[in-house]
Amino acid sequence: MADVQGTCDLPLTRAIVQYRDVHERDLPGGRIQDFGIGLVLDGRYASAAQVIDLGSGVVREMDLSAELVILDWVYEPTLDHVHALLLEDASNGGSPGPDAAVDRSTEGGDLIRYCNRLGLGVIERLGFSYLTRPVLLRLGFRDICQDLDLHEGTAFRVLMGKRRVARIHMDYDSGALVIRTGRSQPDPDLQAALDASFPEGDLRRGRAVGPTGTVWYQLRLPLPLTVEETHRHLKAVRTGIEGLIARFEPARFRAIRDLQGALGPRETLSTLHLRETLAPTEPVLGLGASASTVH
Repeated sequence: MADVQGTCDLPLTRAIVQYRDVHERDLPGGRIQDFGIGLVLDGRYASAAQVIDLGSGVVREMDLSAELVILDWVYEPTLDHVHALLLEDASNGGSPGPDAAVDRSTEGGDLIRYCNRLGLGVIERLGFSYLTRPVLLRLGFRDICQDLDLHEGTAFRVLMGKRRVARIHMDYDSGALVIRTGRSQPDPDLQAALDASFPEGDLRRGRAVGPTGTVWYQLRLPLPLTVEETHRHLKAVRTGIEGLIARFEPARFRAIRDLQGALGPRETLSTLHLRETLAPTEPVLGLGASASTVH
């Protein structure tokens, strides 16, 4: 077949779908309260589907006609219950729309609690796989950002000096970190800091297309293939980001260290009973990781 339609004609109502980058263009990495998976409330037209995020409880209109990942389906009574909770939430003063995500999620409520249980329950039932890995990485990176730099985006910001700010978010499909500075020239200090903080990483540099032509970096880390490797991957990301804070903002690092010592880090993945769905393997040769380089 040389010609393909390229769009979805399947009614998606009741589907639990995973967001792709094409669905989230407002903030790279997504919003902090979102899980990155949602329940399709009305999917008669895939190009204009009504989807509730199972983390924030915010309803958005999304184009799901392409790059669609369906994780599961819910029963009609489950969908009816979510609609009832939405009506109850609205009558109690819940604010629709993505801009209310942070405040509404911190308030809690029946809608948020039910959506959270539904979303985490689906991931727990599916276990670790190539389809669920991006969601697991997002949940883990979300914990890191909430601990180290809580704001509206699932990203971390580090102040490197006067008018020098780096913003770091994760490409959940590849597990790589994307670092943007808004500068038109490479930053040797940042490159050295990334190399020191992520010794197992492969650091690459790119330049945005357009009149500004700003430089950005991609830090590739070994892609996790098991639940245990996913935990190690996220631990390496947390340790590396803390290293950046200690290097550029020592006072902030001390404050975070004291707070983490008292409360401990968030560990959403540790609360889930995730089963392995991939065939187990064992190491044959112990190969050392190569040092980070900039390409």
